[in-house]
Amino acid sequence: MKYDTVVIGGGLAGLICGIRLTQSGLSCTIVSAGQNALHFSSGSLDLLTQLPNGHVVEKPLTALDELSEQAPTHPYSRLGKLEVIKLTHLAETLLQQSGMKLKGSSDENHYRITPLGHKRSTWLSPEFVPTVGLHQKMNKGKIAVVGIEGFLDFQPQMVSAELQREGIPASAHYVHLPLLDRLRENPSEFRAINVARWLDRPENMAQIVAEIAPLIADADTIFMPACIGLDSEEPLLELQKQLGKPIYLLPTLPPSLLGIRLHETLLRQFRRQGGIIMPGDKVTSVNCVGSCIESVTTRNHGDISLKASQFVLATGSFFNNGLVAEFDRVYEPLMDLDLCHIPPRAQWTNKEFFASQPYMTFGVQTDQQLRAQKDGQPIENLYVAGAVLGGFDPLTEGCGAGVSLISGLHAAGEIIRYFEQQKALQAEVTP
Repeated sequence: MKYDTVVIGGGLAGLICGIRLTQSGLSCTIVSAGQNALHFSSGSLDLLTQLPNGHVVEKPLTALDELSEQAPTHPYSRLGKLEVIKLTHLAETLLQQSGMKLKGSSDENHYRITPLGHKRSTWLSPEFVPTVGLHQKMNKGKIAVVGIEGFLDFQPQMVSAELQREGIPASAHYVHLPLLDRLRENPSEFRAINVARWLDRPENMAQIVAEIAPLIADADTIFMPACIGLDSEEPLLELQKQLGKPIYLLPTLPPSLLGIRLHETLLRQFRRQGGIIMPGDKVTSVNCVGSCIESVTTRNHGDISLKASQFVLATGSFFNNGLVAEFDRVYEPLMDLDLCHIPPRAQWTNKEFFASQPYMTFGVQTDQQLRAQKDGQPIENLYVAGAVLGGFDPLTEGCGAGVSLISGLHAAGEIIRYFEQQKALQAEVTP
């Protein structure tokens, strides 16, 4: 099978890269081994919330120069300020075109409310997640935080207590929904996704409204766990309409409904544009000719190789086995690519649990164009995108989603330019 590009990995980086490529008319297939980190995310996207020295970032794009000084191997620093700014705006556009209803701007971060009621700085948030601007106070009147009886992944009293500490009037409530009694019998099944499958059914709406309405009579706004609206926002909009008050959703423990919605929305856009997805498959070997990849072989396709002119590695970090750690070494399992500097084993972690952990910066070494390196030399047609990249800490720097989007779009841009150049060369030699 022959494609213009094969993307290895179906997470945020791989999907946004595939969307940009297919939008430009190139053929692209994504080989996706299984669930990706989006299924475990809050649904909000971070660009840059903190510099390596600990300074808080309010305006991400204006902090790029300082980031380059402190972390010259950071993917943003390698690409340069102007490229990052351009691709950030492109990411916002493509997410919107894909059908994601997000609020926020790269001009300034905002706070989203976490499942514990705390404020966390971020770049973009789903429309129905409660947010507040920096240096502002939330103004949503009296808030009723409604949990579901027996649903252990969300504790409304913790949220309301934190809101009250912020001076916001809030109260905690539990709603008993008999329609969920079957799930309550098995706590392992009482998770947000399974709850949503029941709450999303139109025939259950009247019962949900009848149970919640008495609890929120004195409230102006409702906060609920994100366990309604799995496939579309229609059930949430209908519930909001019938209760007559705005409803906001707080992410729950994984699997995350908001993260899954983001993944499914991007996947649909990729497919709409002609992209091919190979779910549950895994690249098992790579065939190189000189400094280029010619084809890859996958677990499900056996002897049928996938050939392409360009390739993108977006396999994720340790969580997705894009990187593998043994007791005394870390390696990239597909091609044993060069990694950024890995210190001795004793220096991989920080004893302070909430401190920045050195192993989070481990990843594949690239050149300035984010092409993978092996034995010190770049592989000419293999770009690296997302968490498998080295040189950044996605958690403490608050840039995981941003790096995935920016690096994925950069890889797509380089590939598009390659095919444009090939087309121009063919035009010159055509009589």
